[in-house]
Amino acid sequence: MRLWRVGNTILILLVLPLVIYLLNRVLAALERIRHASDEIVAHGGELVNDLDGTPEALAVTDQTVGDVSAGATRYADSVAKLLG
Repeated sequence: MRLWRVGNTILILLVLPLVIYLLNRVLAALERIRHASDEIVAHGGELVNDLDGTPEALAVTDQTVGDVSAGATRYADSVAKLLG
């Protein structure tokens, strides 16, 4: 019976404050994450206006990649003829 009292005392004096401290840190981090996500939701609509030109920009990028690819292929063919 005496060992139970010693064990309970150790639990209350050592383990319980540690658990409360760690829980406090987790909850504080959770609050910071919640605040950041609320900011993202509140200001996320402003980003949509900046994305209006994306399809046109992607079309230009695709054209540029095609041009570079064709030039690189011609260059590689020329080098292959010189070396081979």
